[in-house]
Amino acid sequence: MRWSGQQVATADVAGALPGLARLPGLVRTTRTPEFAGMTFYEVDAKSALNRVPGHVPGTPYRWTINPYRGCSHACVYCFARPTHRYLEFDDPAAFDAEVVVKVNLAEVLRAELHRRTWQREPVALGTNTDPYQRAEGRYGLMPGVIAALAESGTPVSLLTKGSLLRRDLPLLAEAAERVPVDLAMSIAIMDPRLQEEVEPGTPTAAARLATVRAARDAGLTCGVFLMPVLPFLTDTVEHLDRALGEIADAGASYVVWTTLYLKPGVREWWSAWLQRTHPDLLPRYERLYSSGAYAPPAYRRWLADRIEPLIARHGLVRGAVDSATGTVRSRSAGIVRAVVDSSTQPTLF
Repeated sequence: MRWSGQQVATADVAGALPGLARLPGLVRTTRTPEFAGMTFYEVDAKSALNRVPGHVPGTPYRWTINPYRGCSHACVYCFARPTHRYLEFDDPAAFDAEVVVKVNLAEVLRAELHRRTWQREPVALGTNTDPYQRAEGRYGLMPGVIAALAESGTPVSLLTKGSLLRRDLPLLAEAAERVPVDLAMSIAIMDPRLQEEVEPGTPTAAARLATVRAARDAGLTCGVFLMPVLPFLTDTVEHLDRALGEIADAGASYVVWTTLYLKPGVREWWSAWLQRTHPDLLPRYERLYSSGAYAPPAYRRWLADRIEPLIARHGLVRGAVDSATGTVRSRSAGIVRAVVDSSTQPTLF
């Protein structure tokens, strides 16, 4: 079992998935009608801060926090889906339905932040699984995390799809008086029907845009990640123009975009979904991603030529994207600052 480095104690789990019959650190297993079809494994975590090993292109942050493992947002394209294999959940669908909750996270985090060795480096949340997924409404882990980071003088960067972020805006505004606080909302799809197919557990785009507006009204920096752009599904001028117009109307601090990233473990899940819902697109995707996980440079150039004029038309501050990979050249949710020069096109760098 690979839980031993993160958890303490051991308990039996009746009816658990193969490989989870004995789960270190388990407090209890919960199933409720409110979350039909889901199981929550409440564990006592041994650590809260995760150090990012080595250099990860596009993500210069060194520390992350994951209050949850697994995510009820159930996004078909989620790059984090294969991480459940590390916890010995072999069924890819388990990522959406079997969620690990670190119930003592705030307590453990406070202890780590008070160590003499802690250098108050920026910490990112939302880099693996969403800290404001639906379960956060039940467990309420984030207020303790935000308070601990602010009290220790640690900058925080937060990326989410969850409109539950609005609950904590007063706390985040208070934290921003002490440390840099940068927020971003991920909004990929404006078509309600397509969103229901691709992101069945997420709040509506309208709810997320309203959250961006609320964050900006609270005086906080809040950008939008228009990502991933889904080839042949959300890359039309009509969809992009609508998306960018609504992002601008919400008062977003900046916008960044990237194309769909299909690494092993995600590619197979996405292809299976295409086969069920849009079988006519499957051959086009196979050709487009024939050389690897990233959309080819020619497609990214084509998309940039389409989207960049729209960004300028709507007067949005633009984030930087790595031309080699299509990934965002910024911290997870915009710790780098947007700088607007009245004589130049606004950029984020």
